[in-house]
Parts: sequence; structure tokens; C-alpha cells
Amino acid sequence: MKLWEKNATKTSAAVEAFTVGRDKEMDLFLAPFDVLGSIAHVQMLTSINLLSEEEGNSLTKELRAIYLQMQDQKLKLPDEVEDIHSYIEILLTQRLGDIGKKIHAARSRNDQVLLDIRLFMRHELEEIVQATSALFDILQQQSERLKHHLLPGYTHLQLAMPSSFGLWFGAYAESLVDDLITLEAAYRVVNKNPLGSAAGYGSSFPINRTMTTQLLGFEALNYNVVYAQMGRGKTERITAAALANLADTMARMSMDACSFLNQQFDFISFSSELTTGSSIMPHKKNPDVFELIRAHGNRLRALPNEITMLTTNLPSGYHRDLQLLKEHLFPAFQTIKDCMQMLALMLSNMQVRDNILADDKYKFIFSVEEVNRLVQQGVPFRQAYQQIGKDIAEGNFEPTGTIRHTHEGSIGRLCNDEIREQMQQVMSRFPFEQVNSSLRALAGN
Repeated sequence: MKLWEKNATKTSAAVEAFTVGRDKEMDLFLAPFDVLGSIAHVQMLTSINLLSEEEGNSLTKELRAIYLQMQDQKLKLPDEVEDIHSYIEILLTQRLGDIGKKIHAARSRNDQVLLDIRLFMRHELEEIVQATSALFDILQQQSERLKHHLLPGYTHLQLAMPSSFGLWFGAYAESLVDDLITLEAAYRVVNKNPLGSAAGYGSSFPINRTMTTQLLGFEALNYNVVYAQMGRGKTERITAAALANLADTMARMSMDACSFLNQQFDFISFSSELTTGSSIMPHKKNPDVFELIRAHGNRLRALPNEITMLTTNLPSGYHRDLQLLKEHLFPAFQTIKDCMQMLALMLSNMQVRDNILADDKYKFIFSVEEVNRLVQQGVPFRQAYQQIGKDIAEGNFEPTGTIRHTHEGSIGRLCNDEIREQMQQVMSRFPFEQVNSSLRALAGN
């Protein structure tokens, strides 16, 4: 029998298989967080005398042992077990007898699952924030190292004005700052405790939700128990939107890199170890890593819409539709971490061609420089524009190749220090140490 079954009538095997779906697979993401949530719940039940001190201590000891076991080996749910939540309760009952059956008092699987998802997402967001910070450092280092290496800038994919690799790397570094701000917003939404909302309407037990909030290191709790359940779907959508922003930055940078590596541009190169070849064309060095990052990025950008469509027109309360959110969101965390790791590897080993703008085909990108030079000599701008345009049309344009950009954020003044300060300010607002300290205490570390 399942824990929720009240008699010997069995659910149809076909119905069970369909309704379970991939949930057992997704439960493996939640396993350690279910244990931590249960430890906090046990300590709270003990504080309100629903468990004796001895029972609470026994349950806490066994849960910590299960948690350590999960760290040491890969967990696989037995076929006969419905889900990770039931499995942990079964393990406790096997080890402690009837005491193990007491753990579910004042809790529903609804708020238990909701809590597990919040804890899992909070953990994953921390790892993504740290990976974003590491990628930011690489971009800034490359921006400083290559700030004097010029390349053409484009608008409408047409030659436009001079740019530099310092400017290019720095642009994506600053983009990560804004991406981190959206990750911070998602983290703050995730970092609220839904435990105690039970099935979505609270409990008649005198539970202490503030206590579990503090034990689990949450910033606050979802006070209204109905909203706590309504937050499922919304929280995932907000998080997915933050991931999509980060994916967009990486996908666009990867597209640039694919173009720059093309022989018609020939701005950058990589060692053979970082590119792939062709089965029939021996000269090929394909940017497969960047192409896959671009493709993964596009899939990740679709994620908020997928979650929106799964939750559209749902009324308040829990619905089984929400189960499918896991299949879309959970693997996305690892995908984006993999993309960041590979992007960091490629960008750290990018080789840049020298004197790109010395090629005569790029001379027209200096047209604005020549217009501005005339303006600085006192020629009205519109007249200077027409004069340079006439020289170009008549084949008389011969630029000096001198670049005079000194304002904030330009080729000559990248403002990398200011951008780094912005990143540090955002990073400082994440309460990672406080959260992890609380979880270590729960685990007995």
C-alpha cells in the first residue's frame, strides 16, 4: 500500500504509471533536501510536544545518518516505493518502529514537496551565482588583457565603427551584472519558507513556522498558507526567467564567437583540442562548443514560456499539473552550469589575431573618426559629414586610423573597475554563508 491509501483497493497499474511519470527520477534531485526539511520539522514538532525529546532526538539522529548515506552513495528508489518522501518515512519506520510514523504530523506532501523544491532551487541558484561570478572574472581579465586589440564593430551586420576585444569582453561582463540582479530577485523569492502550509490551508496543530524558517536559513516565510501553495509554478517561472537572461548572454556571445572564427572574419582561433573536425574536409575546425551553447541557450530561453503554459488558468490550490514543472526546470540548472563551464574554458583559451584593422577593407570604419576630427577643427558637423561622404563616394577617403575615445565605457576607458564594483555589490547581497551555516547545523556538521 501507498502511504496515502486507506484500504486494500489498489490503483490501476496503468493509472499509477501514467501519474508517476518521471517523478521518481526527479525525486533524486530533492532527496537530500527532503531529509534536511524533515530534520527541521522534527525539531519543531518536538518544541510543541507532538514528539517527546527522546523521539525527536532519535528521529534527528536517524535522519542525519540517512543524509550522510545520501552523500556517500548514489540513491536509487526501490521499485515498490512511491517517492522519496515516502521512502524516507519508510526507512525511519524500519529503523525506529512506530516513531517513524509520527514524522508526517502537521505536514502534507504538498508543503513537503514545495519545501524540497525551494531548498533545491536555492542550492542550485547559489551554484549558478558562483559560476556567474567566475565567468565574470574571466571576461574582465580578457577585457584588460586585450583592450588594445582592435576589431571592427558592426551594425546591421555591416561595418560600422572601431571596436576592441577589450570592449567586447567587457560588454558581456557587464551583461552578467544585470543577469546576476535578476538571479538575486529569483533567489529572494525562492528563499521563503512554505513549510506549515500543509495541503494549502494550514494546520490545526499549534505549529511554529517561524522556528522552521530560522532552522532552514530562510530569509522569511510565505505567511499566507494559500499563497504558499499558489507560489508553486510562479516561483519556478521567476527562476526560469532569471536563467533565461543568463542563457541569452551566453548564447549571444557564442554567436559572436562563431562569426569571429569564420574564415571571412578570421578574428580569433583556437587550438585543435577545443574544436572539432569534419569526416571528409580535413581543413575544418568547427566551433561546436559555441554552437551547442547557443542551442542550449535558446532552449533555456523557452523555459519561462513552457512553465507559463503548464500553469496557465490553474485556480488556487494544488493540481497534479505542477508535477511536470520538475521535468522542465530541474535539468536546466545543470545545463546552464555546463554551458558556463565550457564557455569559460573556450574564452580562456581564445587566440586573437593582431592588426586586424590594418586590412584595407576595414578603412571605412574610420569614417566617423574623420568626421569628428573635422568637427574638432571647427567644421559644422553636417558639413563635415557631407565632406567625408563625398570623399568616400569619389574614392578619395584615406583615414588617419587614429582613434580618440576617452569617455566612460569607450575603447579608451573601459571602466572595468566600476563594473567590477557593481558585481561585488550584487554578490554581497546574497546570504549564502548564513543559509549554509543553518543547513550545516541541521545536518549536525
